[in-house]
Amino acid sequence: MNKIKDINEVVEHIKDGMTLMIGGFMATGTPEGLIDAILEKGVKDLTIIANDTGLIDKGIGKLVINKRVKKVIASHIGLNPETGRQMNAKELIVDLVPQGTLAEQIRCGGAGIGGFLTETGVGTIVEEGKQKMKIGDKEYLLELPLRADIALLRGSVVDKQGNIFYNASTRNFNPLMATAADLVIVGAEKIVEVGELDPNHVMTPGIFVDYIVGGEE
Repeated sequence: MNKIKDINEVVEHIKDGMTLMIGGFMATGTPEGLIDAILEKGVKDLTIIANDTGLIDKGIGKLVINKRVKKVIASHIGLNPETGRQMNAKELIVDLVPQGTLAEQIRCGGAGIGGFLTETGVGTIVEEGKQKMKIGDKEYLLELPLRADIALLRGSVVDKQGNIFYNASTRNFNPLMATAADLVIVGAEKIVEVGELDPNHVMTPGIFVDYIVGGEE
């Protein structure tokens, strides 16, 4: 199957009300071309699972600014003041999750694990509404897995089978999210032939990737 598609073709899979996982850390490693295509299509009422909401003019921040998001599940929103403004104005639901907990929730979603126990958040507002368990003399929170309808990734080098290499810190949440969505789309900076990418450099195997689009810079 030819996984390389036109960006307008793949964005047709993204519908109003969907849950999207979007890779990136302060917009580094976020597929800007796919974000722009979502804006152009007019998709709205999205739930976004991500480390953060990017910057006002970059990454996920562009979706927030344009009021395309109804809920954010993230570990940090401080670099995008508009996210905080919309949250305080009750225009946007924001579920803040400790970063390690968020990463492990996504990993569990990809691995088919039903949840995990963590001390992080015990005795704070993080525990509200969550099941607590005592093991020995310690209390833990039961955290549940996260999955998405679609994951949007950014790859530095992607071969035509979808094997991905992420350069330096662009790796961040992308490999985890590749495993935890029903459909996975990668925006590639460079697309190469199968065999050109050193197997030792593959960070996401192509089996996880459904579609590839070029054009990331």
